[in-house]
Amino acid sequence: MNVQNMTSSNGNKVANQFIITNEEEEKFFQSYNSIIAKITYPIIDREKGLTITTYLDKKFWNFSNTTSKYRNKFLNETTKETIAKIKSGEYKLVDLNGIDNTSNDKVS
Repeated sequence: MNVQNMTSSNGNKVANQFIITNEEEEKFFQSYNSIIAKITYPIIDREKGLTITTYLDKKFWNFSNTTSKYRNKFLNETTKETIAKIKSGEYKLVDLNGIDNTSNDKVS
């Protein structure tokens, strides 16, 4: 497992914002103690080709301005683009932290 601090626009390490890569080459974005996003690489689908699956934590994916800023950097997109991908089903809202049984999977 490899853990790296995210970096600011000035190139400085940012406290409490991490990119984690595991042995299966999955990438995670962690903000403080919460996993915010998980990207799995690639699954070969005979009909679709290579498939990358992105999961967002349904409770914490848009938790704060700081979380959103670094989630956007991790996903290389804006919050507006992220919301559109959630609504289209491209991104899946799930419980990445094993603690949330109450949030719904809807984005307004």
